[in-house]
This record gives sequence, structure tokens and C-alpha cells, in this order.
Amino acid sequence: MGYLSAVTLLWAFSFSLIGVYLAGQVDSWFSVLMRVALASVVFLPFLKFKGVDKGLIAKLMVVGGFQLGLMYCFYYQSFLLLSVPEVLLFTVFTPIYVTLIYDLLKRRFSPWYLVTAVIAVAGAAFIKFAGINDNFIVGFLVVQGANICFAIGQVGYKYLMEKYQVDLPQHAIFGYFYLGALCVATVAFALMGNIDKMPTTNTQWGVLIYLGLIASGLGYFAWNKGATMVNAGALAVMNNALVPAGLIVNIVIWNRDVDITQLAIGGAIILLSLWVNETWVKRKVEQSYQTSTR
Repeated sequence: MGYLSAVTLLWAFSFSLIGVYLAGQVDSWFSVLMRVALASVVFLPFLKFKGVDKGLIAKLMVVGGFQLGLMYCFYYQSFLLLSVPEVLLFTVFTPIYVTLIYDLLKRRFSPWYLVTAVIAVAGAAFIKFAGINDNFIVGFLVVQGANICFAIGQVGYKYLMEKYQVDLPQHAIFGYFYLGALCVATVAFALMGNIDKMPTTNTQWGVLIYLGLIASGLGYFAWNKGATMVNAGALAVMNNALVPAGLIVNIVIWNRDVDITQLAIGGAIILLSLWVNETWVKRKVEQSYQTSTR
């Protein structure tokens, strides 16, 4: 949980940085390409080619293509349709996708994890229950595209690390994850990018560099490493912990109009879902799996 909690704090700033300094000002496809390219640079020096299963390399690139490449393509477009709080609101479905996809890969279904995910979704939805604008349907679908890609990526990485016996440390192979994302981002920019909307200020460049090197470069490695160390229910909960964290950043730095009472109650519900997962759901899931294998 330590890795996931640290990255949650790190990523809490990303929503507002994108919404305030990049959305509508810098070409979104260039932002995606720049962010992924910088993240790739962080791990290329550590990349190992010898002794790595070719099948694992290909699958890591596919996972990266989904979780970082395609997800960012949807994600950055959503800020052109929705406000930062609305984007946060529509991410509350990610835990459901995480749980269902993980069970699908394991060829099993554990309804107990859904208890954790549903409580977490209820908490996040309570925080962000608010009015919507005219772009609701399109914006909602675009964010769901990002959510599904993010869920496929993190669950896929967790599954691969469980399936393959890799003697190398994870940072020695994680560069393949970014290379897969870079392939997707390059094609997207080549097809849809607008070179007339490049960054024009030091602030915009600074935000892109921070998001690429720190939020993506270090953040995704730490997040996916943390995902391999927890169960699917805890992973689902931590996905929604980003919602109150992102809102707190909005309140403290950008003074968004957020109901503090709603935030406190919703945050408490999310913490409750984590407690339920750690103290009750884990035990129920282990019992159900043991029963099914007898």
C-alpha cells in the first residue's frame, strides 16, 4: 500500500495541472507524446535486452500501450469536454473495471471484491455529486475509455508479474511498458496532432516536463509495482483515493468551489471501503477460493 499511497499524493496534482495549464492551450496529442517520451527516457538506461522472454516484452508493450498510450489519448481529450472536478467524478468507475478485468484474467469471479469496489465508488460519487454540463454524454464516454484502458494496463501488469518468473528487478524491464505507450502516442500525434498549438510559455513546458519525468516516469513504475503487492480489492480502492486527493489539491491551491462537508464524508466512506477490504473481504475471498479448489 505504501507505493500506491505515495503515487496517489503525487498524481493528485496532475488533474489540476492539466486542466489549468494545458487543456485548450497546448495540443493534447503533443502533450501525450511529450509526457510518454519523457517517461521513456527515465527507464531506457535501465532496460535489459538479454535474458528477457520475448513474449513478456511484447505483452509489456501492449500493457503500456493501453495503460499509458491509449489512456492518455482519452484522458487529455476529456479535459476539453469537462472541468477538472467532472473528470474526477467520472473516474469513480475505474475500481469496478479493475476488479472485473482481474477476475476475468484469473478465469474466476469473486463477488466479495465488488463489495469493496462499490463502497469506494459510493464514496467518490458522494464527493463529486454535482451538476453536469452539455458535454456530459460525450465527456462521460471519453473518461470511461480512459478508465478502461487504465484498468486493463494495471491489471495486465499485475497478471504478467504473477505469471512470469522474472529474475531481473522490475525497473530493468519496465522500459518496455513505456516503449509500447510511445508507439501509440507517436501514431496518435502523427495522425491528429496540431503543430500550431505547441507550448509557448515556460510554465507550460515545466508542467509537461514534471508530468513526463515525475508523474509518469516514476509514478507509473511505482504504481504498477505497488499493484503487484496488493489484492484486487485494495487496488480498486486506491484508484478512487485519487478523487479526494485531487479535490484537496484543487481546494488548497486553486480554490475550487467544493463542498468541504461532502469531501469529508465521501473521504470517510472511501477509507471505510479500505478497512472493509483489509479486515473482511480478504478473508472471505481466500475462503471462497479455497472452497472452489477442493
